[in-house]
Amino acid sequence: MHELTGKPLADDEVAGLDAYWRAANYLSAGQIYLLGNPLLDEPLRPEHVKPRLLGHWGTTPGLNMVYAHLNRVIRRRELTMMYVIGPGHGGPAIAANTWLEGSYSDTYPDVSRDAAGMARLFRQFSFPGGIPSHVAPELPGSIHEGGELGYSLSHAYGAALDNPDLVVACVVGDGEAETGPLATSWHSNKFLDPRTDGAVLPILHLNGYKIANPAVLARIGDDELTRLFEGYGYRPYLVEGNDPGHVHQALALTLDRALDEIAEIQAEARSGRGARRRAWPMIVLRTPKGWTGPQEVDGVPVEGTWRSHQVPLSQVRTSPDHLRLLESWLRSYRPEELFDADGRPVRQVLAQVPAPDSRMGSSPHSNGGVLSQDLNLPDLREYFVPVPGPGGTDHEPTRVLGTYLRDVMRDNLAHRNFRVFGPDETASNRLDALFEVTGKAWNADVLPTDEHLRTDGRVMEILSEHTCQGWLEGYLLTGRHGWFSCYEAFVHIVDSMVNQHAKWLKVTRALPWRRPIPSLNYLLTSHVWRQDHNGFSHQDPGFIDHVVNKKAEVIRVYLPPDTNTLLSTAEHCLRSHDYINVVVAGKQPQADWLGPEAAALHCARGLGIWDFASNDDGTPDVVMACAGDVPTLETLAAVRLLREHLPALKIRVVNVVDLMRLQPQSEHPHGLPDADFDALFTADRPIIFAYHGYPWLIHRLTYRRTNHRNLHVRGYKEEGTTTTPFDMVVRNDLDRFHLALDVIDRVPGLGQQAAAVRQWLTDQRARHHAHILAYGEDLPEIRDWRWTGGSS
Repeated sequence: MHELTGKPLADDEVAGLDAYWRAANYLSAGQIYLLGNPLLDEPLRPEHVKPRLLGHWGTTPGLNMVYAHLNRVIRRRELTMMYVIGPGHGGPAIAANTWLEGSYSDTYPDVSRDAAGMARLFRQFSFPGGIPSHVAPELPGSIHEGGELGYSLSHAYGAALDNPDLVVACVVGDGEAETGPLATSWHSNKFLDPRTDGAVLPILHLNGYKIANPAVLARIGDDELTRLFEGYGYRPYLVEGNDPGHVHQALALTLDRALDEIAEIQAEARSGRGARRRAWPMIVLRTPKGWTGPQEVDGVPVEGTWRSHQVPLSQVRTSPDHLRLLESWLRSYRPEELFDADGRPVRQVLAQVPAPDSRMGSSPHSNGGVLSQDLNLPDLREYFVPVPGPGGTDHEPTRVLGTYLRDVMRDNLAHRNFRVFGPDETASNRLDALFEVTGKAWNADVLPTDEHLRTDGRVMEILSEHTCQGWLEGYLLTGRHGWFSCYEAFVHIVDSMVNQHAKWLKVTRALPWRRPIPSLNYLLTSHVWRQDHNGFSHQDPGFIDHVVNKKAEVIRVYLPPDTNTLLSTAEHCLRSHDYINVVVAGKQPQADWLGPEAAALHCARGLGIWDFASNDDGTPDVVMACAGDVPTLETLAAVRLLREHLPALKIRVVNVVDLMRLQPQSEHPHGLPDADFDALFTADRPIIFAYHGYPWLIHRLTYRRTNHRNLHVRGYKEEGTTTTPFDMVVRNDLDRFHLALDVIDRVPGLGQQAAAVRQWLTDQRARHHAHILAYGEDLPEIRDWRWTGGSS
């Protein structure tokens, strides 16, 4: 690694930076420990200390050092900068710095920049009714909580996309660096366009230890570490030391060099002089874990070891030795030099703070709704497909959606605020019309056989769902719009990430200063029912079950049954804010059921009776409900069979697009009132429900409903293999024959009357099985089936 030598700072500059750093360290330790006596105006007593000591000290001094020096370069260079920290345990550092610079008090006036505000700052940290110990949404300047490690760098790159004047300083914790998502996200530099995007400056905070073990990257030697990051496409610089004066000089020199190189890379790209990819700078900051804290406690070393990870002194209220060590530690920062008698930071400290509109805690990019601009959306009527009659025509829903997204992209190119993300599946998922107006972002080698690779491409593809999700989250949190398409089975890879984003959205809804951001939109396709070629490994519809565990005000789940309902749903999602929208739709040719007007009305309702398939005259013998494209097809095919064989049977067909309509109003904002639910599904008739995913979710959503006792759900039950499309539904008892059998078995008095029909339906399943074993494809009457006898 490159280790620069020199002393770029004058003595008074070092003194100022060190004063600021000591102030931030004092405020950070104070948050972890102090309940009162914030300025140590009197000797420390046990009652001044919190009864429960929560928080993390080990990473905090290094984060404070970086923040102080970023403030310096912001002031000197008039930079627009954000600070993303991967070690989310460093929450006290960000709270301390934003309080010192004034952005915290601007956001929360009751936490004023004086002794009273300092006392509130200390008391509220990791305290009931206060703020969490992580860099949570409550902290101004943050887009990244870091409670779960691995996503800081992808968030930082997502924030830099289409922000040409922004520099994102991203601190990667050495423990975080061991995660798979973080290891992959180093490759994000191959997708950044230095002409039109901002820059990310990664800072690997190598303090040597995790909670209880050494960090891998701290124990592989500088040569191997250098080769690792050079292989990732970076130019690594080392800043190392435990003497603050030396580290101040070295970090200042290295930051200046790194920012000079970033400016050179961007200037070269933006001048048009060349398009060669250059190595971006990064910094390895190696300082002791728990730096400036207690060196030894109870006879064992603490500073520079894993023991400083959380609370170095854990028995302060009960141990006089610990209390004495805490007071000595806090007084070592000489707070009387840093704060005046009223608790306000002194002039030397405030001189390190950038102007109000340049402070990292006040960055509008970290409160993306402030900058967000609604998308220009084309007229949906231009994309709806004509439907002469239900089921009479076929389209590939996602291919038609691709033409709509293409024009969304086209109409927003000037604003540079819309991108599409996916793990190498945009064309596979039939969205390749996008490549008529943009390419796939790519800043590495290109071969003559490659297609659609462009440095300025706005489709982001990398075979890492984690990185796609991280980029998109960073893009959304800074106010832009996006669309994420993924194979349904493998979106589970980001289960934990969607957890964190849902929690972020839930918290920000209670923070008036956090402005709404564009929604996180998922298109899950190549779904469970049409993975007949890939087989069992690709068959899992459980992401829906996962997301509905999150808060109701955040989650929306849509199962459009055909092309026009998919278009209507997509437009709604792109207009929305502060949601996680999950849309499940097939990419294979499938029947068109609803014309443009009917589709728009159906999606607006979220569910409804399909009159063209019903013959109940208001008093059904059975309700046949469906949610999802394949379940809808099988339900309608079952209805046709029943009407042919049992014409006196009165059937009502109810299709569900918005899954959350099944819940009561008390449980979800989209929930259907009980009276409306009973009117649709009846209060006492059998309900045969064909559902896209795992059946028990429908029971969970409807268990409070009047007629739940008569609800019978068919769906996926972990039966799959490489087989024909129809055999997939047969294996899971979701096929038309089995649905018709369910009706016969559950409508009172129908069993004996329909015994012959029941036998015929059972025989059809056996006939199907014999046919696919002999010919390897579905029966012609199944493959070529069309709805007949009704119109919308």
